[in-house]
Parts: sequence; C-alpha cells; structure tokens
Amino acid sequence: MVMDESAYLSWNLVYALILLTLFMGCWVLNSLSAPGNWLMVLCAALYSGLMPAASPYAFGWWVVAALAGLAGIGELLELATSAVGTRKAGGSRKGAILAVVGSFVGSIAGVILGIPIPIPVLGSLVSALLFAGCGAMIGAYLGERWDGKENRDAWRIGFTSFWARLVGSFVKLLFGLFMIFVGSVAMLV
Repeated sequence: MVMDESAYLSWNLVYALILLTLFMGCWVLNSLSAPGNWLMVLCAALYSGLMPAASPYAFGWWVVAALAGLAGIGELLELATSAVGTRKAGGSRKGAILAVVGSFVGSIAGVILGIPIPIPVLGSLVSALLFAGCGAMIGAYLGERWDGKENRDAWRIGFTSFWARLVGSFVKLLFGLFMIFVGSVAMLV
C-alpha cells in the first residue's frame, strides 16, 4: 500500500511535534539535576536518523552536532558557576562535594513538595530549583563545618553555593531553551 503525499506529510509533522514535546520534557528534567540537554541531543539524533531526508521537517547531523555543542557549553557553564562561586567564597573540597549531593537531594524534594503549588509544571520547576539551591547551601555548610570552619564562615560559603547553584541552573535552562529554538528552526528551514 502506498501512502499519498498529504498523509506522508501529516505523519512527518506529527513526528516533528513529538520531538518538540520530548524536547520540552527534557528541558524540564534539567531542573532535577538530570541531563535534560543531553537527552535532547539523543532525541535529536534518533529523529535525524529516523526521519526521511525527503521530509520537509528533517534536519541533518549538523543540527545534532550543534545541539551537542550547546549542551556541552551549558553543562560547562553550570559547573563553572557552581565551582567558581564556591571556591571564591573559600569553600573546601568537602563542602563542594556535599553541595552537589545536597543540590541533587534538594531538587528531588523540591519536585515532590512543589506538586501542590497550583501552577502546573512551573510550580514543581521553580520549587526544584529553589530546593536544589537550598540543598547546595546546606551541603556546603555541613561540608565546611566538617572541614573545621567556623559557623559564620560555613554559612557564608553555603549562601554563596546557593546563589552559584541558582545561576548555574538558570544558565543551563537558558541553553536548553536555545536548543529547543535551534531544533525548531532547523525543522522549518
């Protein structure tokens, strides 16, 4: 059985919309400290490999490479802001490690506690980001106290870790949004 051209184009459009939906879901995963941007790259690679080249919504491997580059830059900037922020405040290795662990635990707790917030998806997203920052702050505080720092210094480093985590998360989320934009434009060009 041969599919007519309008049905063929309709199914290709459905596949393109599914990819955009997956991109948005992956973007939300970034707030959970999950590798959402890298999952977008994986989805784009599968889409590029499975979508017929003749489709008007197809994009080439150069788009996948560009998305991988953006994901890498976003990850590096997220890591750099957190690490530089904590180190500039005088944080130790123990504080940095516990800040990462606290951030992860905080983001998961934020999603769970953010469910009752009456703004769908955004309530959990904002809650996850804030709780990740709080987890980083508490983790850094505990790590610095364990390292022997005074209470005041440990809290100062903890607060810096909080803000560094938030800035890093927002940078990563912005790169994720830009990746969605690049993928969307690539489907139309």
